Amino acid sequence: MQIREATNDDVAAVMSLITKVVPLMRASGNLQWDANYPNPTVFERDIALNQLWLAEIDGALAGVAAITTTQDPEYAEVWDTSEQAIVVHRLAVDPEFQGKGVAAELMQQAERLAHERLITTIRVDTNTNNMATQKLFPKLGFVLCGEISLAFREGLRFLCYEKRLK
Repeated sequence: MQIREATNDDVAAVMSLITKVVPLMRASGNLQWDANYPNPTVFERDIALNQLWLAEIDGALAGVAAITTTQDPEYAEVWDTSEQAIVVHRLAVDPEFQGKGVAAELMQQAERLAHERLITTIRVDTNTNNMATQKLFPKLGFVLCGEISLAFREGLRFLCYEKRLK
């Protein structure tokens, strides 16, 4: 598996992956994403900010994650947002590659970036109906810190996880 930073040439492949993932998420009751979010503009902004990472297996796009330092104001309900942190957003794995450690490897990339930048905290949130990530994050050493709502995803609740690095 190769992890690399995305370029604008990758947006179509990323959107193809998203169109495979969203129906499965929604069928399982996870309404976090829909036909409007995430969209090409969101991923293009991630790329412009050098924060979109891809996982590839044998040259095929297997997963994507935005690895940022952006903390929405709502996070202050559960985290000290004045503390710098690596924050993972828009984590998705192509259904063909689920169960192959793709999400875990993208989370490891977040940890590598944190070490490089001398940041000791990694944060991630997930919809309360996303059972896969609720199982994954504790296995990777993340601790549940609380539950919030996000203004741009009205009506949904999100669980916030954090991992402290040594």
